[in-house]
Amino acid sequence: MEQEIYKTIIFDLDGTLIDSLADLADAANRALEQLDFPPHDRDAYRFFVGDGLTVLVSRIVPGSATEYQEQKIAELFKHYYERNWKETTRPYPGILKMLKRLASRSIELAVLSNKPDEFTQVYVKHFFPDIPFRIVYGQRPSIPKKPAPDAALEIAAALGCSPDQCLFVGDTHIDIGTGKAAGMTTMGVTWGFRGRAELEKSGADIIIDKPQQLIDHVSTDF
Repeated sequence: MEQEIYKTIIFDLDGTLIDSLADLADAANRALEQLDFPPHDRDAYRFFVGDGLTVLVSRIVPGSATEYQEQKIAELFKHYYERNWKETTRPYPGILKMLKRLASRSIELAVLSNKPDEFTQVYVKHFFPDIPFRIVYGQRPSIPKKPAPDAALEIAAALGCSPDQCLFVGDTHIDIGTGKAAGMTTMGVTWGFRGRAELEKSGADIIIDKPQQLIDHVSTDF
């Protein structure tokens, strides 16, 4: 027989469940162009995203940008992103199969993203309509964003499990830092935005290369 090692698995969204890099980059570059700021290569956005919209904007604008211009870029980004968020964004290969297998077990599933909460809710409903995520949180004004552990601990408490019964899954040092700060086991995925080197440096407890490998880490024979 099998026994579940974790009661709850908390997933990051962008770079972990979905490949959204191109749509994020395109919306940001269109915003920059509206203010005659230079755009960036799509690949550069792997290191720009992950810390929320405010930090994203601060990273992509020139050093001479004013506070007003940064606010304008943020507004324009939201405007364009609301219109192109599903142009190329898709779940990574194997993600849906993995989530469906997890959903068939006695494990609670949740999503925690630094993407604004309104976008996070829309994404999850659109791409994972058949996956029973118990809790889905994006960045909310009243809660510190990752890597602060507040939201992760809030999820654990709401689902009635202790941090050591939770697995936190993500693709960047932000996710690994969140899980560690919350006292959870951390799992890094190499198919996302940053890759293995960052996950190793961040001290991820487990690193996997394919979604199906996650299944091997959630149960044990007894």
